[in-house]
Formats: sequence, C-alpha cells, structure tokens
Amino acid sequence: MMYVDAICKGIDDIPTVDAETRRLMLHRYETEGLERLCAELKLLDPEYYKIVDLKNPKRVVHALEICYMTGKPYTSFRTQQIKKRPFRIIKIGLTRNREELYDRINRRVDQMIADGLVEEARQVYPYRALNALNTVGYKEIFKYIDGEWTLPFAVEKIKQNSRIYSRKQMTWFKRDEEIRWFHPDQETEIFEYLASATNNH
Repeated sequence: MMYVDAICKGIDDIPTVDAETRRLMLHRYETEGLERLCAELKLLDPEYYKIVDLKNPKRVVHALEICYMTGKPYTSFRTQQIKKRPFRIIKIGLTRNREELYDRINRRVDQMIADGLVEEARQVYPYRALNALNTVGYKEIFKYIDGEWTLPFAVEKIKQNSRIYSRKQMTWFKRDEEIRWFHPDQETEIFEYLASATNNH
C-alpha cells in the first residue's frame, strides 16, 4: 500500500546511509542494545521518537544513522510533500463481495498447503527472526513447526489472518476517492473507463 503512495505522490529525499555509518550503528545495536539507542534517539530527534515503533530496531537504527551522518534530525527529511509526477495517473480498483473473496482466500490457502508451504517454511525456519518472514502464512506455520499449534489449526489461522489483512487493505484503499472500482470480471467496463479517462485528459 505504501508503494502505491510512493508512485503516486513521490517519496521523501532521505540520504542514503554510507557503509561505514551502517556498520557502526549495527555494531552499537549488537553491543549496547535497543533500549540504549532509543534513549539516544529521544535526545537527537524527540519528534520522531514520539511516533516511531520503539520495538522495531530497523526503524530506530535507521533514524540514528541519518542523524549521525547528516547532523540533522531524521524528521527534517520526512516532509511528506506531494510531488508533481511526470505522468498521468488513473486508479482502478478490483473488488469482490465478501463471501466470494473469503471463499477464494480459503481455497488459495488450501492450495498453498498442497503446493508445499510447510516444506518451504521448514527451509527458511532458521531465519524466522527476519522481518521479511514475519508474514501471514510463514508465521502460522512456524508455530506448527514449533509444536505450539496443530497443522489444521495453523491453516485455519492463515485463512483468518488473510481475511483480516484483506479487510485492512480495503479500508486503506477505500479512503482514496480517486479509485474507480470494478469487479474483476468487468473487463469491458474497465477498458471503456480507461478509454474515457484517457480521452478526457
């Protein structure tokens, strides 16, 4: 969802962290701990300290990297100004009624299990602490591998969490009044809308 905003509105011009600063801050995180770095962030950028997830080391460390590298607070770079885009934007959303969507989610999860999700999760299990693996599907199967849940229960939790995630996505997208919504089967209507929107610009 944030990637849509990045394309449509642009992103903040935050400097790229150099390798030396990155190594230094990683070493400090490993030796001093997250709590110490959070206290330091509170001093260097109290505004960002108030809104950042203080339990997320990646965000805390990155903010400190910018503070040290530039001598400025991280928030000074987070202007969140909408930038003029060098292209035309037409937004189309695809939606289904809830019963249809939930049925498709349930069948998709069953197919993922049949296609080897458990075996796939076992292969990446040693890296389960990585944020990239903290996703619906993997995290439930990890609990099964740990012996906390039975496989049928883990599968049902994947379905449940997928449905919750789909609702959150729709809530976020529904805030954008520029999106024109269609059912996926409305191909003719979608192409007609695209033609009309293009001709009107």
